[in-house]
Amino acid sequence: MSQSTPRRSAAWMLDQIIGEGRLLSELIGAGALDRLEPADRARAQRLTLDVLRSMERADRVLQKHLRKPPPLSVQNVLRLGTLELCTGGDAHGIVNECVAIVGADKWTAAMKGLTNAVLRKVAATGTEHWDALRIPRLPKWLRGPMVEAWGPEAVLGMEAAQYAGAPLDLSAKTDAAAVATAVGGDILPTGSVRLKDAGQVTALAGFAEGDWWVQDAAAALPALMLNAKADEKVLDLCAAPGGKTMQLAATGADVTALDISPSRMARVEQNLKRVGLNATLITADALEHEGQYDAILLDAPCSATGTMRRHADLPYAKDGSEFGALIALQEELIDHALTLLKPGGRLVFCTCSLLPDEGEVQIDEALERHAGLKVVEVSDLPGVDPEWRTAEGGIRLRPDYWPDLGGMDGFYMACLTR
Repeated sequence: MSQSTPRRSAAWMLDQIIGEGRLLSELIGAGALDRLEPADRARAQRLTLDVLRSMERADRVLQKHLRKPPPLSVQNVLRLGTLELCTGGDAHGIVNECVAIVGADKWTAAMKGLTNAVLRKVAATGTEHWDALRIPRLPKWLRGPMVEAWGPEAVLGMEAAQYAGAPLDLSAKTDAAAVATAVGGDILPTGSVRLKDAGQVTALAGFAEGDWWVQDAAAALPALMLNAKADEKVLDLCAAPGGKTMQLAATGADVTALDISPSRMARVEQNLKRVGLNATLITADALEHEGQYDAILLDAPCSATGTMRRHADLPYAKDGSEFGALIALQEELIDHALTLLKPGGRLVFCTCSLLPDEGEVQIDEALERHAGLKVVEVSDLPGVDPEWRTAEGGIRLRPDYWPDLGGMDGFYMACLTR
């Protein structure tokens, strides 16, 4: 696979995501963009995500010019070219490189002529219809359960947020107002700082000084719900990549962060070092950990469907087949975390999922399994709309919330005690 240009890299990554079920983060971590300069890496990643967000539109434009779908690798090159052509790209350069990409593979070289003809037709007629097409729908395997849970109108709002993508949110170590001024951002109702056009993160004011870390506003709320105190012993279970660990450490609490992945825990260590915060780091299976804690934050492994604004590859790399195993693991983790909790202590369970089976239902069933367990309804969280509160006492966040501010990740969280 040649990775000499952003388009070639994007086309290859689309093949891997859609055809092989690989996540974009996995591909990048394995070196998919290492041959590119930093600016080209960013462009390749952006092209890949934009095609995934716009795939339904691209396919609707292309179907007018195709008698039958071509092989996936050719289809992805056509999708890539169509997206760029319909959003103002230079037709000559786009068409020529897309033809070259198809021609470079001996299995698809015979389709150079088709690629050229179709994209020239798109350049001539497709662009005028692009903006008139509907907001792309999520794949059926995911859309069905979401419509069942939230209704069609809410899902349309989530799809609009998915199509728009996500701004950059920051959590400040100490002073959100100072961070907002330094980076030119706005303070959200929940206290996070939001930038609409961030550019290169490491070049932002305060990065090198460790004044903040990247963390979606929704992801910042569970640690605020836990409300760790300086004299408390606190456990962050399934801690990587460390955003919540840093929030907890910033309170002055005695924080232990645990995760099963050595590579992800190395990232937690790096993040803590950059911001000048301390925590005890343990790489181990959460289900085997022992100890007693005043407060525990359990950000359980989940479908991550709530993060689709930023990770548009998720609906195409996954198919829902892992849901059952994840739900069972979440149940085990809740039960084990309760054994680590001191009497009267607090456990915040959260998932970045839009599926009630990974949120509200987990809490309902935990209350049935454990006598004396109850939900603590935290009433003083900043910026939380009363409508986000759920029947069992938790908080449900969705991408269609804050539409005028740029949305938020989907999250569920609840605080338990006994």
